[in-house]
Amino acid sequence: MFKHLLEIQSAQKILFPEYWQVNSLIYGLNKPVFPSAATHHLGHNKVEMTRGFMAACPELTPRTGIYHAETVSFQHLADTFGLPFVCKEIRSASGLGVFLISTEADFNEYLRSNTVVYVQEYLDIDRDLRIVVIGNQVVSAYWRVGATQGFHNNVSRGGRIDRNDIPEFAVQKVLQAARDLNIDYAGFDAAITPEGIYLLEFNLQFGTSGIPYSSVELGRFIHEYLDQKPPENNNTESIPHTAALTA
Repeated sequence: MFKHLLEIQSAQKILFPEYWQVNSLIYGLNKPVFPSAATHHLGHNKVEMTRGFMAACPELTPRTGIYHAETVSFQHLADTFGLPFVCKEIRSASGLGVFLISTEADFNEYLRSNTVVYVQEYLDIDRDLRIVVIGNQVVSAYWRVGATQGFHNNVSRGGRIDRNDIPEFAVQKVLQAARDLNIDYAGFDAAITPEGIYLLEFNLQFGTSGIPYSSVELGRFIHEYLDQKPPENNNTESIPHTAALTA
């Protein structure tokens, strides 16, 4: 990146920087980035993400605990969250790093590779809702229905896509949360329960197999947002000069 400072300084916006570049671009070079700074910072790990949810939309946040591994016991978590409960690695995606904890042995296995304990109540659902936000709009929403075995709903883990009966109230709740947090490029995962909707997490590097658009069409959504034109506008004027960084 630092070999391209002149090019960066001439750009109006930097597209898809890597996380290690974000602070230097924003604070060192005073350059706006896409996805937004909030998308990068809150999406960096589940701890930052969940604390953002707790502040902006606590009613959408499932019961969650964040502990240092040396300060919490299995029995305390079992008493607090009931059994089973879910533990997650704070940086993971595609259903990896998610553990259903039913016994102390399960918990000890999780602790072997995690010093931060991130725990959530278990939600008895057979599907979750993937809602893709680009800019200030939802471009896709679909159910991810869990495989017969296991409790993961991720398509990459055997889940299937279902586009029927998408609850509009949930789509609007997620879109409002994204706007409140200034998240402008993410795949949100939400759970629908009898108690209401819960935001589980969002990912910047979300899968596209369930999105009914080509990569070119997704790029157009991004261009329209960066141009501050509504999606229905077919104007093909070029976007402001931008730089995409890979090194």
